Amino acid sequence: MLDLTDIRGTLRAHYDLEPSLALAEAMSDIHARMGRVMPMVDWAIHAPYVRAINELKRQRNAVVLAHNYMTPQIYHGISDVVGDSLHLAIKATEVEADVIVQCGVHFMAETSKILNPQKTVLMPDMEAGCSLAESITAEGIAQMRARYPGAPVVSYVNTTAEVKAASDICCTSANAVQIVSAMESDTVIMTPDKWLAQNVALKVPHKRVVWWDGACIVHEQFTAQDLRDFRDWNPGLKIIAHPECPPEVVAEADYAGSTANIQDWVTAEQPKQVMLVTECSMASNISDANPEVEFLGPCNMCPYMQKITLEKVLWSLHSMTGVVEVNPGVAEPARRAVQRMIDLSRRLAG
Repeated sequence: MLDLTDIRGTLRAHYDLEPSLALAEAMSDIHARMGRVMPMVDWAIHAPYVRAINELKRQRNAVVLAHNYMTPQIYHGISDVVGDSLHLAIKATEVEADVIVQCGVHFMAETSKILNPQKTVLMPDMEAGCSLAESITAEGIAQMRARYPGAPVVSYVNTTAEVKAASDICCTSANAVQIVSAMESDTVIMTPDKWLAQNVALKVPHKRVVWWDGACIVHEQFTAQDLRDFRDWNPGLKIIAHPECPPEVVAEADYAGSTANIQDWVTAEQPKQVMLVTECSMASNISDANPEVEFLGPCNMCPYMQKITLEKVLWSLHSMTGVVEVNPGVAEPARRAVQRMIDLSRRLAG
């Protein structure tokens, strides 16, 4: 566990991190990307960290890859690449910098390391895990293979390197339907998200989709009644759900898709009022790009994603700690599973 007291003392000895309205105003171009959700007084607290991190990135030849669930000050302030798991995985194969700082959860950092074995990958907080990744093991994959002999295993990218290595191919919420549909077998095993698997099964009726009993602690909390209540309170409201939600929630929504799909839908459709049934930071990060859209609750915070802060990113870059390593014997088969996903996604898109 990080000792934040010691970290803060060390960082303040090296960097000017005092809140500054003058600096905040000088960095107003960055603030403009999140001004709708972040008052200038709050930006004055974050701006010194953003300045320090961006300067260190140049010194270390580092890039920041950030998931759509990061807070606005990370998403807009320090990120070089933002997106969903598929986009980040693809971009990780194109990184030329020496150092990758992964602003997301641990399996994402592992994926970046798997795809870039010669680069340094930093994880600002090693305890930023994932309920889905923790719900399945390589032994669980073996159990599913024994139960359904010959069926290919499609594992969500939200898994550990060991699970990826035990799988045939990976998928994300953005490409799961296409990946499963492209499998030659009539029966396809999906791990570890049962809700994603069941939502995919509805889209590929020509396949028998079987699943592991895992779920995301953020998305499984939503209910179809939640959505109906909000429609009653806000007539005309458009609701978008993530496919990690239970099928009855997805069925109640106007649209369902990955975080990248959600962003594209809002940008294209420009609904007057919209509710994003996913992690809270998603709405905050696309709010300023859609000023005519009113974003309504509810949303749920991911406690793992929220572990990544500007302070921890700065410390990771300053101290070069939080280095992610993957055993080469695991990394190679895991890389094949991830690369198969990327290659198949590109072929299907082309």
